[in-house]
Amino acid sequence: MATIDLIVLGIVKQKSLSAYDIQKNVEKHNISKWVKISTPSIYKKVIQLEEKGFIKSVLVREGKMAQKAVYSLTPNGEKEFERLMFEISNMPIHIFLDFNAIFINLNSLSTDQQHTCLTNIEQNIQFMKAYIEQERNGTESINLPKTSKDILDQQYILIQAIETWVHDIRENNHTENL
Repeated sequence: MATIDLIVLGIVKQKSLSAYDIQKNVEKHNISKWVKISTPSIYKKVIQLEEKGFIKSVLVREGKMAQKAVYSLTPNGEKEFERLMFEISNMPIHIFLDFNAIFINLNSLSTDQQHTCLTNIEQNIQFMKAYIEQERNGTESINLPKTSKDILDQQYILIQAIETWVHDIRENNHTENL
């Protein structure tokens, strides 16, 4: 998947890291909350990118620790990074929200069940909103790169819009028309 390639190449472009450190970077910046990427996919992707010649590894030993492979970007990797940046930035934007499957099927439930589903979604929206607010205002946010802060702002705006939309559905009894 091109998105994972871009994430890994972008991280390695900034600093040579081991696959473990790349994965920790993804966790630290909560990238997996905003882009579909998993820990196993990172390790698999690092191997694939090295096989394609986009990154190269050097074995290093720190203190008494076991040797580990540290990856850096190759000239071909630099070109691939730039290619992916322009390719992905030129793609149509799709926003897939798993809970839309609930709205598609809401009329198949009783009114009470519909309200329960809407309440569940509203509670999850509040949970996500609180999480984003904590990330935006927490002490660790001071050390976040501007781009990470921008993504948190984007996610906050989106969650507010979804919150308003769900509220409007509930208030205007649109559930029977879904």
